[in-house]
Amino acid sequence: MNANSDRIDSFRALALQVTCHAVNHATDKTEVRSLIKKTIARLDPQIAAARAFIGADCRLVVLPEYWLTSFPMGESVSGWAAKACLEMDDPLYDDLAKIAQKHHIFLAGNAYELDPNFPNLYFQNCFVFDPAGAMVLRYRRLNSVYTPTPGDVWDKYLDLYGLEGAFPVAKTEIGNLAAIASDEILFPEVARSLAMRGAEILLHPTSEVYGDARSPKEAAKISRAVENMAYVISANTAGIANSPVPISSVDGGSKIVDYRGIVLAETGSGESMAAYAEIDLAALRRDRRRPGIKNLLSRHRASLYTQSYDLPHFYPANNMQSGEIPRQHFIETQQATIEGLKKQGLI
Repeated sequence: MNANSDRIDSFRALALQVTCHAVNHATDKTEVRSLIKKTIARLDPQIAAARAFIGADCRLVVLPEYWLTSFPMGESVSGWAAKACLEMDDPLYDDLAKIAQKHHIFLAGNAYELDPNFPNLYFQNCFVFDPAGAMVLRYRRLNSVYTPTPGDVWDKYLDLYGLEGAFPVAKTEIGNLAAIASDEILFPEVARSLAMRGAEILLHPTSEVYGDARSPKEAAKISRAVENMAYVISANTAGIANSPVPISSVDGGSKIVDYRGIVLAETGSGESMAAYAEIDLAALRRDRRRPGIKNLLSRHRASLYTQSYDLPHFYPANNMQSGEIPRQHFIETQQATIEGLKKQGLI
């Protein structure tokens, strides 16, 4: 998306912590879509109430990972694709676009999505709708244990969407938006690749165990903010209902971290709108343009590291072929990578 000339200097953002209602128990796609519609219907009044409390300058709402469906538990790759995934032009996306239009917000979320270019696969899509109802960001998760990713079909994906499509940044009136899915916050290369393309606000839909400041993901949120001089808006689930997983296993800790690593707002467990804060774009841009030791983005020497990243020992690209992908493929590929690293004496 091209730069917007009507940018604003500051606004409020909300990491809206809502319960995920799993659809795994549903017997067919019709029932799944009915459940998703109910989830979307619950969202509209929650956003209305939150904005009434926060104020009309709440321009960005970030939703958690999995919030529409939960995640596959035992379903095959093609089975989950047929049961619970949205089409790229799905009418359910239109329902979300209408909420963004109604409340004049940027609405960010996460959904499992089909792509007709990759039959029998699905991707985890982090999306953003603008106040006009247009999807201005589509980022497919690049690192996952049990979900297909663009990296698994990398050459074809690049042919179709290019590198900017793999690392998209939406340049909007409320800043340059990019997304990081769930535990990708632990992979610094994702955030860095987005920051190198101008990202100022990293949207982090997640569904995770809420830990203290010493837990890896909590440390990673601070680190990604500081090293990229970017805001991190992390929206966690308020538990997963209708699932064999105990409901509060992934509950709490939605937060907003500023570009200095300061936690501006954070919430405890349960459904909550408490994680909201000002996004001060003018201050961020002043710091990014100010020479000095703390300007880490300007000190990044990318060319020093490219050869190291070309080493062939790690998780392989293009590891998925057409046809049915057995679920054991994921763990077998990871195990083969571990064995290769052992042979190289790297672990």
